[in-house]
Amino acid sequence: MVDRTWGSHRKDGTTKMAQASTKVAGIDTGKHWLDIAVAVGEQAEAPGFRVGNDPAGWQLVIEQLTAAGLERVGIEASGGYEAGVVSALHQAGVPIQVYQPLQVRLFARLRLRHAKTDKLDAALIAAFTASCHFDRLPAEARMAELAAHLGYIEQVEDDISRLKTRLEQQREPRLRAIMQADIKALAQRRSRERQRLEDSLRQHKDLACRLDLLLSIQGIGRPTALTLIIRLNELGKLSRTQIAALAGLAPFDRQSGQSRRSCHIKGGRPQVRTALYAAALPAAFRWNPALVRLYKRLTANGKPHKLALTACARKLLIFANTVLARQSPWKPQTSQS
Repeated sequence: MVDRTWGSHRKDGTTKMAQASTKVAGIDTGKHWLDIAVAVGEQAEAPGFRVGNDPAGWQLVIEQLTAAGLERVGIEASGGYEAGVVSALHQAGVPIQVYQPLQVRLFARLRLRHAKTDKLDAALIAAFTASCHFDRLPAEARMAELAAHLGYIEQVEDDISRLKTRLEQQREPRLRAIMQADIKALAQRRSRERQRLEDSLRQHKDLACRLDLLLSIQGIGRPTALTLIIRLNELGKLSRTQIAALAGLAPFDRQSGQSRRSCHIKGGRPQVRTALYAAALPAAFRWNPALVRLYKRLTANGKPHKLALTACARKLLIFANTVLARQSPWKPQTSQS
């Protein structure tokens, strides 16, 4: 039996490290290829193998890893090139963990590993998978499709922002007219795609219910609600402190010895944080009475605008988390904090 307890103690007082007997695999993702390494603990069990990063290759990976009787598989996020095999493994019931590149890079630094090839990277990811275990699972196939659509809308928004910046510097009338027409066309496309995204989401009864609950909160509009549902599917399932940390809106202490630096937010999911900032600004000045009071109280106590706005964004996220946890619409009279 695999011991899943990290550092579990034996009767003789010694410690048995779980990763020593954990059979795992690591996948290094490329645009055209997948390199796979199987290991027991941090030791490679056999030479790795390579398959194409396509449906045929994914099926071969499923067959090989299922036959190997693995406890879990690790893969590094690679700009979306990993999405296909992750979805295929998840649907086949293979336990798969997706890691941030920074996690794997720091693990390599901890092991003082400098050599880098696709095979070595796969073995490194396998070793990291054996050493660590995270409970976060990959998104469902339906959420991955919605996330891809939302990502396209976000790219259109970025294009609009860049064009507006260029327009400010452009003085030639003809070119200004071209840019203005492009901005208008992109804005119309954004509206159409956002409506199509909402229509697709509402085809799922549970997601439609979550959307309506979020829209009951003053200050959360459709763009923010869609982002929260698609990019933060843990919403309503975690505590307020956990969800704030996941969104990158939790302040972290920075104290050591005599040093007492101010707390700062760090990490999290940037798209979620950006959406909450965008919603918190008008909500804290007009739409949400609770946030209006919070913003005024913080600024009256000498807090800078950015810090007060961050606190409002965090409070808005807590409102959303509470509404989905309770499965009941938001009631302003019960949220006076």
